Amino acid sequence: MATIKVNELSRDDLFWQIQYDTNRCTFCGKCVAACPFNAIEPKVEKRRKVVSEAPTPTPKINFQTMPVIQQVVNTNNYCRGCGICEKVCPNEAIKPVRNPDNKFAMKIRSTTGNSHTRGGRANLNSGDRALDKIVVGRISQMTDPSLDAQRHTFDLLAPFGRILPPEQLPFDIKDGKLEITGNTPPVRWIYPVIIGDMSIGALSCRMWEALAIATAYLNEQAGMPVRMCSGEGGMPLRLLKSKYLKYSILQIASGHFGWNRIINAMPQMQEDPAGVLIKIGQGAKPGDGGLLMAKKVAKHIQEIRGVPKADLLSPPNHQGLYSIEESVQKMFLSLNSAFKFKVPVAIKVSASATSVSVYNNLLRDPYNIVGGFFLDGIYGGTGAAHEISMDHTGHPIVSKLRDCYLAAIHQGKQGQIPLWSGGGLGMTGNLAADAIKMICLGANGIFTGKLMLQLAGCVGNDNGKCNACNTGLCPVGICTQNQVLTKRLDVDKVAENVVNYFLAFDKEIKKTLAPIGNSSLPVGRSDALVSIDKAISDKLQIQYGC
Repeated sequence: MATIKVNELSRDDLFWQIQYDTNRCTFCGKCVAACPFNAIEPKVEKRRKVVSEAPTPTPKINFQTMPVIQQVVNTNNYCRGCGICEKVCPNEAIKPVRNPDNKFAMKIRSTTGNSHTRGGRANLNSGDRALDKIVVGRISQMTDPSLDAQRHTFDLLAPFGRILPPEQLPFDIKDGKLEITGNTPPVRWIYPVIIGDMSIGALSCRMWEALAIATAYLNEQAGMPVRMCSGEGGMPLRLLKSKYLKYSILQIASGHFGWNRIINAMPQMQEDPAGVLIKIGQGAKPGDGGLLMAKKVAKHIQEIRGVPKADLLSPPNHQGLYSIEESVQKMFLSLNSAFKFKVPVAIKVSASATSVSVYNNLLRDPYNIVGGFFLDGIYGGTGAAHEISMDHTGHPIVSKLRDCYLAAIHQGKQGQIPLWSGGGLGMTGNLAADAIKMICLGANGIFTGKLMLQLAGCVGNDNGKCNACNTGLCPVGICTQNQVLTKRLDVDKVAENVVNYFLAFDKEIKKTLAPIGNSSLPVGRSDALVSIDKAISDKLQIQYGC
């Protein structure tokens, strides 16, 4: 009897198990060819079969050798449950099945000595959101007549840039005419949904191109001033020098990747960018820097970022910035001056217990140059992170956004530095419902990234399916630089899906504004919300209903 190796990784330990039906399989090989993780392989098995060919039982033992598809069991080529094998199989002979008794996360730590890294979003408690326990409860009927969502004109614009209070506006009246006596900070009035920062290194070039096409179409054809954030790593020179740059927000993160090319391209820029976003932190891995693995640093990424093919690690913070005051004086002033004080500059931080302190200090900005405060919650998606960071660090976005808004009210400065929030918004597929609730709690606008990937055909979810964005082996060509895999992505179809979703969002947000009786965004109108959870209503200072 062979020794049982109880400590070795087995199929029963894996998160996903391959269910395979030999009788339905024609052994066409499509599943093996399509699996980017090499989690299945063709094998030959010896089968024992007892038959009787005579009229009376005369058992005869036959041994048959037959081809089969087997699951690979190791810490490198394990099944992520993406289901691509099931999609390509003509006979429904194979599919991944979730193993509820898995021990994979524990096994991979004890086997490799490394932290478990993956893509996607937090997998713990992602279905128990505060936003799902809040409804729009103020309906204008006899008190304030509601609006007609189909025929009324709505003003769906949010500020990106510093808003001066009336007493600080550089206006004067002379001879009965209004005169401008000084300069005002740059402000862009844009659509209240920004396509979140995802770099051209993290996403495939085809996915990034699809988002850029969708953004341009929404602006040029649909009349919706949607903006797209570049993410860390710069952008192609062709876009930097084009007229479409005005629809892009340039991000500078702690790695400063790609900014040499941006600076060198400034003399050739036809348009100013929509803004600059200084990323200090992100919701999926707060307090940690970014990482682009060497396998994703393709030739065009090397050119854009000006780096060799190697792991690209961003520091956990901007070097040389050790206080909020320094960030205002150094980063904001330098980036504002770089664009001649014509482009709004905002800051992005991960939601945490210190977010209100940061926001309070920015509100005291003596230079009036802080153009926005982006707050990213714990359920934000990411391309690569340690599981412990995604599941166990950070702060839910709803309460922290509310805390920042109330802090601004306490100073009498609400609206002066626009609040933008994200992190798990649109997880249910309904971004408009999440957006209206966040706006009523104090957000000027929201940003979303993971939802865009799902619109492109992402097969992952927040319950552990796929979650392989960090491997560079995305089975649908979204988060990979592998040319074989990227060809699976239809650029035009992805752009069409994104455009259609924004058009649907536009109708839905009006359907929620109309009953409230608002023709513009109801920023801070918490009286319109009702929570069915007493603890949530107390924390957010909104009505409780049961």
